[in-house]
Amino acid sequence: MAALLPSWAWVSGLTVAATAAVVALAVQADHGPRPAAQAAHARPTASASPTPSTAPTPSGPPALPEASGVGRRIVYSVGTHRVWLVDATGQSSRTFLVWPGTLDPQPGRYSIIKRREATTGSDGVQVEHIVYFTAVSGVNIGFSNALDGSSPPPANGAQTGGIRLHKEDGAAVWSFGDLGTKVSVVE
Repeated sequence: MAALLPSWAWVSGLTVAATAAVVALAVQADHGPRPAAQAAHARPTASASPTPSTAPTPSGPPALPEASGVGRRIVYSVGTHRVWLVDATGQSSRTFLVWPGTLDPQPGRYSIIKRREATTGSDGVQVEHIVYFTAVSGVNIGFSNALDGSSPPPANGAQTGGIRLHKEDGAAVWSFGDLGTKVSVVE
């Protein structure tokens, strides 16, 4: 016949098991997807995260803005902080939200004038997949994503021209936007 264990041994064993289960669940949750919420402000802050491009929307993706040009192009809406990648037939193949810099480009038609694989952004963050299309007040304006996938830190009065993208969206713009690719900026 098996010997009976004292009650303190059972309580200690259950406590250790419960603690191990909580730690295992915490580690598992830390490696899972993070919830994303749309910023309530006009410009997302460092703690805000635009809805990822893969999240479904009730009525589908927002329509391509009218008068955004024709043909293959990148369309950037300054007012909605959204980018569309448009194929040669005029159909949007991808759309996503972005974090704008502190300097907005004027609405108009541009072309990608320079591409750079990686550098340090004007906010001091390591960025990659940079495609420049204009300059405002001597500050280059272009799309990029942080190497670590983070949103930009607060500008603290600095003039920044980087339109920051989620990592996967940055890779998509990099693949789509060769030198000379049209960029249409709309309100």
